[in-house]
Amino acid sequence: MEVTIQAEARPGTGKGVARKLRAVGKVPAVLYGRGLDPVAVAVDRMSLIRAFKTDAGRNVLIDLEVEGGETHLTLARELQKDPVRGTILHVDFLKIARDVEIEVDVPVHVVGESPGVKEGGVIEHHTWSVRLACLPGNVPERLDADISKMVIGDMLRVSDLEIPEGVTILTPADEAILGVIVPQILKVEEEAPAAEAVEGVEGEVAEGEEGAAAAPAEGEEDKKEEEEG
Repeated sequence: MEVTIQAEARPGTGKGVARKLRAVGKVPAVLYGRGLDPVAVAVDRMSLIRAFKTDAGRNVLIDLEVEGGETHLTLARELQKDPVRGTILHVDFLKIARDVEIEVDVPVHVVGESPGVKEGGVIEHHTWSVRLACLPGNVPERLDADISKMVIGDMLRVSDLEIPEGVTILTPADEAILGVIVPQILKVEEEAPAAEAVEGVEGEVAEGEEGAAAAPAEGEEDKKEEEEG
């Protein structure tokens, strides 16, 4: 996925300039990359949001048209957001080349219906994305995790994902993506009767030991009667 965004020269730097830009719907940004001195620019906030809402998400290729200059193929990097409102405060645009591999994080998408889930299990996610390397034009929008054959107790790992041609996975092959497990509430319900049974057995053993301690040993009672006589 590739989109075009207009960028205008940023009139200076600093918090004051950035605040004025945000007030008029602009996002302060920096364009940098190999063979390019960092350039301070500003882009329209809504244009940036629309770009990120495409199927490619944060990995969307952006043709950044710099005012009075050239158009650069870029990827958005180091996205800063307001911790409370979630609005975009700043973004770095990394200039890339179509014939040079890049490293990106691609989301994992669950597909299929798990027999284990139908039996009462639940899916436990361990990671939501994997890191890969490929040419900019080969970046997949997502990687599918097929759970259609997973039963309770099964684990799906990075090595189980179907990898598109021209893509190299950088995340360790044995890293867990997700598993189908018994719900925690069922574990508690199963453990409770077992614990009660163990307590019952322990109680019976304890009572038996107390009874044995209270009863005189064989022969001691007769010996005691002879001494008293």
